[in-house]
Amino acid sequence: MAKRSPRQPSKFRRIIKWVFGIGIALGIAGLVALVIAVYTARASLPSYEELKSSPNGQMIRVHAADGTVIVSLGPSYGEWIEYSKIPAPMRDAMVAIEDRRFRSHWGVDPVALARITKFAIDNRGTDRRLQGASTITQQVARTIFLSNKYDIGRKLREMILALALERKFTKDQILELYLNKVYFGGGAYGIDAASRTFFGHPATNLTLSESAVVAGLVKAPSRYSPTADAQAAIDRASVVLDVMVETGALTRVQADAARPAEVKLAAAPKQNSVRYFTDWALPQLEVLIDETVAPLDVWTTIDLKMQNAATQAIQSNTPAGAQGALVSLDRDGAVRAMVGGRDYVSSIYNRATQATRQPGSAFKLFVYLAALEAGHKVDDRIVDEQVTINGWSPRNNSGRFSGEMTLRSAFAYSINTVAAKLGQEVGFGTVADMARRFGITTPINTQPAMVLGTSNVRLIDMTRAFASVGQKGVAVTPYAITRVTANGAVIYQHEVDTSRVLVAPYVAAQMTDLLQTAVNAGSGRAAQIGRPVAGKTGTTSSNKDGWFLGFSSGLTTGVWMGRDDAKRVGGLQGGTAPARAFAAFMKPATAGRAVEQFDTEVTLPEWQIEPDEEAYGAPDNAIYVDEDGNPVPREEVNPDAVQGREDAPAPGEEETLDDDWLDRMTGRNAPPRDAPPLRQDPSRQPAERVPPRDGPRELPRPLQEARPNE
Repeated sequence: MAKRSPRQPSKFRRIIKWVFGIGIALGIAGLVALVIAVYTARASLPSYEELKSSPNGQMIRVHAADGTVIVSLGPSYGEWIEYSKIPAPMRDAMVAIEDRRFRSHWGVDPVALARITKFAIDNRGTDRRLQGASTITQQVARTIFLSNKYDIGRKLREMILALALERKFTKDQILELYLNKVYFGGGAYGIDAASRTFFGHPATNLTLSESAVVAGLVKAPSRYSPTADAQAAIDRASVVLDVMVETGALTRVQADAARPAEVKLAAAPKQNSVRYFTDWALPQLEVLIDETVAPLDVWTTIDLKMQNAATQAIQSNTPAGAQGALVSLDRDGAVRAMVGGRDYVSSIYNRATQATRQPGSAFKLFVYLAALEAGHKVDDRIVDEQVTINGWSPRNNSGRFSGEMTLRSAFAYSINTVAAKLGQEVGFGTVADMARRFGITTPINTQPAMVLGTSNVRLIDMTRAFASVGQKGVAVTPYAITRVTANGAVIYQHEVDTSRVLVAPYVAAQMTDLLQTAVNAGSGRAAQIGRPVAGKTGTTSSNKDGWFLGFSSGLTTGVWMGRDDAKRVGGLQGGTAPARAFAAFMKPATAGRAVEQFDTEVTLPEWQIEPDEEAYGAPDNAIYVDEDGNPVPREEVNPDAVQGREDAPAPGEEETLDDDWLDRMTGRNAPPRDAPPLRQDPSRQPAERVPPRDGPRELPRPLQEARPNE
């Protein structure tokens, strides 16, 4: 048996010694490099007074069109509180929860480093971030000198700066910097700003309970904010108190005596509807400018008088239990008013820009635009008759068909079968393309029922579409920011683009002709404001949504009403509350503007004679469809769907139509087809009132108006 060579152990030992020696040499070299880096960083650190005055975050002042400052956003700073004046519970709470070994380490906590090293090994290959290892000194370094971007290089620089800070400043100075610089949420930097924001008094008066709440905010300011989630703030404060007991800062009796749940919060600053506008406008700064440090002044398009009128119009006209939204655009696309709900304080959800809802008959704008562009004229004749398209058979609200009529009549009374026939003729894809051309950004289905507004849209998109028609076919793009200045220098200036022509001017003029008819003779009568108005109503099945969109004197306004949960709203139709809100806003909004006539005079539909009472505010030809745009048999529709309509039958009574209604909708006793359209005569006296339903009825002479539908 061969003997083991006696040289093998000594060779192995030499290798071990060689590796160990290299390790020591590298360690010494690394230590020397670290010391050099730390003292180099120490030499470049600003003085303590300079660190106290260094800024955090970016201040933004937002101006209305008249220059009024409507909101100031960004960081909020309180008074600088010297270490000796900071309440001891506040100092102890912050050290306990954020860095319990603050008084003993050199800026970097070796225990925490060991913990994150183990964490890194256990979670290698995952996306989990290393958290909880930064000391208070490291957080000061990051807050003042570095960004929040997470990478290994930034972490190393943070450690070197922390070691340098500890070499230059005392622990008390570092803690003073931290408490006066750290972000506590709600735009508040430093404990004084946080105390005033959340409790309404300076930080020098902070109690133990308040200190626990404030200290608990640093880990996740938005999650633990007492104004956003009171219970989360209370629970977090309880954790802080428990940690203070563990570290010896408090006794258990003292901690139990604290009552975070009984802390009184400062009253929230009063918010108003203009915040819907600023919440929508300010995020646009990210793509408009690159400046992220200098204080900004942002000049916007909002007209405060119009905004107040819009708020009042929505609050006064929106049905109980429903929400309302309004957007108003000037002729160049400037947003003059925006209301995203009845009350910003109770709901910051902006229904004018975020909500997507079915537009109902308001979507017929794109159907008729496509038909007019394809060569149709407003006086072209088309037959209202039963039609089936790919298995879909649209019906009118009357349940009957009226025979031959002009496109003007079909649009004024929102005849569904005519819209379906036009959509089939030009192509449903063409209608969808027209909607996208005019600024609809949400998906549009191309099933036949799409002509009745079954695709969800946004109010602001529909409003810009109507505005583009009002501008004779030139694209109107909504904008909110006119210019931005930084330290007095203009860094952004908006330029209006009028180069995009969506349809030929004659197409837009004919569409305006139809829209005038809908307001003067159709379901949009409630939107009249004593000057020329062009617009269209929209109502979806089961009275879930009501719309009115229109323009006058260069101002285009869209109104939507409905419930956030999409349940029915009794009596809600586009020609009722939304049209009234439109008029309530537009009357004062256009009061200072010159009266502008449209290119075409108002020409009433061929059936137009002075109406009886029932002609006002009738619902549109809402089609019952499912979420995919497929028709739903009438008997399967929730019977509540027709309740609340002005013409709804009594409970248990079948929805029937009287002879007068049938006569008018089927065209019996209509004037000769070659008779010229009648024009509106303001001096005309109302037609003879018809008898009630339970007695014999007689038509006014020569013919009573056909009942309009949205």
